[in-house]
Amino acid sequence: MSAAEEAERARTTRNAWALVTPALIVLMAAAIGPLVLVLIYSFLTPGDYGNVVWSFSLEGWQKVVVERDIFDETLHLAQAHLTIFWRSVSLSLVTTLLSFFAGFPTAWFIATRPASQRAFWLFLITLPFWTNLLIRTFAINQIIRNEGLLNTILLKLGIISAPLQMTYTEGALLIGMVYVYLPLMVLPLYAALERFDRRLLEAAYDLYASRWQVLLRVVLPIARPGIVAGSILVFVPCLGAYVTPRILGGGKLMMIGNFIELQFGQGRNWPLGAALSIVLLVIVMAALLIYVRAINGEKRGV
Repeated sequence: MSAAEEAERARTTRNAWALVTPALIVLMAAAIGPLVLVLIYSFLTPGDYGNVVWSFSLEGWQKVVVERDIFDETLHLAQAHLTIFWRSVSLSLVTTLLSFFAGFPTAWFIATRPASQRAFWLFLITLPFWTNLLIRTFAINQIIRNEGLLNTILLKLGIISAPLQMTYTEGALLIGMVYVYLPLMVLPLYAALERFDRRLLEAAYDLYASRWQVLLRVVLPIARPGIVAGSILVFVPCLGAYVTPRILGGGKLMMIGNFIELQFGQGRNWPLGAALSIVLLVIVMAALLIYVRAINGEKRGV
């Protein structure tokens, strides 16, 4: 390469960086700036009426897992905080699992329809996204409440003699979150299964494989990228869910998102809220790292 060509390439590179630098600055300020501010707040002293006092303190981080007794000043595990963390993680995992069990047959059904029909079924899957999350959650609440549609039908059929108490329970949260996030599981699974070569099924059956063997050894390995992507897309928003637990839990079954909002609101403990936000961010990043490693492992296997 001649010196003139090298100079031209260097000039082109400089011009490209000059063009994208303003956008990069805005993105860095908008994305990283608030996170840095939250991180700083987590190491400050809580104010008496909210806000923070600009003096270094580890109280916010300390209160994430331990709390001080109001009588003898001793430290012990913050059972309420740990319960909220466990409820958030466990419900998110169960929601992801239920979404997979409901989403996989749905995605398989759509992927095996004639090409002319798939757009219609995908339209039905994405239709809930046309409605606000708050409205969808209220709709679920109207179905499962004591005087709701489900209890009314069961009473009319004589299956039950008294309304089932489903609202303000973990079961209600699971129903609501599965309904809200199910499309996020179906779409990646459909994308993985749409490219599935059905001749592999014929080959497996020719080798006397049972239906379960075909599912476990042929279909699921091929659909693995969609399974991992769908699981992450469901697990991450479930972990920080706020609206669904607030409405279907009635404030009794608090999750991490609600707990963070409480600290910045009525709790008036901004450092603790900031520390909880960073903990939630770390959990989400860990989930994303698992996803990246799974995808990289899939590529290396190919």
